[in-house]
Amino acid sequence: MSGDEAVVLDAAGLRKAFGDLVAVDGVDVRIAPGETYGLLGPNGAGKTTTISMIAGLLAPDAGHVTVDGLELTTRSVRAKVGIGLVPQDLAIYPDLTARENLAFFGKLYGLSRRELAGRISEVLRVIGLTDRADDLTREFSGGMKRRLNIGLGLLHRPKLLILDEPTVGVDPQSRNAILESVEELATAGMAVLYTTHYMEEAERLCDRVGIIDEGQIKAEGTRRELVALVGEGDRISLKASGDLEAAAATARHLDGVQSASARTDGAGAGIDVVARDARSLLPALLVSMHEVGTEVSGVEVTEPDLESVFLHLTGKALRD
Repeated sequence: MSGDEAVVLDAAGLRKAFGDLVAVDGVDVRIAPGETYGLLGPNGAGKTTTISMIAGLLAPDAGHVTVDGLELTTRSVRAKVGIGLVPQDLAIYPDLTARENLAFFGKLYGLSRRELAGRISEVLRVIGLTDRADDLTREFSGGMKRRLNIGLGLLHRPKLLILDEPTVGVDPQSRNAILESVEELATAGMAVLYTTHYMEEAERLCDRVGIIDEGQIKAEGTRRELVALVGEGDRISLKASGDLEAAAATARHLDGVQSASARTDGAGAGIDVVARDARSLLPALLVSMHEVGTEVSGVEVTEPDLESVFLHLTGKALRD
């Protein structure tokens, strides 16, 4: 992100120690409107401590936070109005319905009765609970409770939504519903800070990712920028027949191809290509194969993922 681009969140130099344990050490996070920023790291990496400081729940030992241009401290009221915080712990009342939970928290936010009615309907739609709005939440599944938890953070239309591991312990259906809701919010222009230790969530949702470990941001950027740090290209495996050596030589002359080699192992015969951007290259590659008389019967594309980046930067697997 360029330095002069408008931002909703600007957190700089955040540091927090608990005795001799330095939980967060010089973390910077900037998020623009409509951007989803992922903090990707294992449990204990400093994600929750970081967002606690960003949300104004925990005073940093050093550094500062501004939200929508307002300086944030633990005592800031105006700046906190711009934040919707969805913690790991559920904040819902089991003896109230989903609608009643939303109404209760909406009143705490100071929403008028007329505005609140409309917002409740909209939030229920976004989190996919319209048909369960009048059921007691103690009857909800774990995933439904987490979706309602997200809804509580959305009621007052925050500029910045903070989601701390929102899919932990939920079933696959609810997990997908949560991810779809987050995608919709970002599309609508909300800035989202999303912490996770699930690599596939970061790859699906996040415009930029900060890889955090031992309280420090080890690297930050788009998925492709981070993968470039590893030095690995995308891999294309073509199942093919014909003059495979000639086909591989032709592929090596295409712009973006780093290497190409023939496989001659019987039923698995074909061509292996390593390239900078496989999906952009693929049409030209297939045309070139046709031009040299190579018949392609199967294509498989493998792109390096954030798991390999994390291993490269930290020397350990993400789930360690």
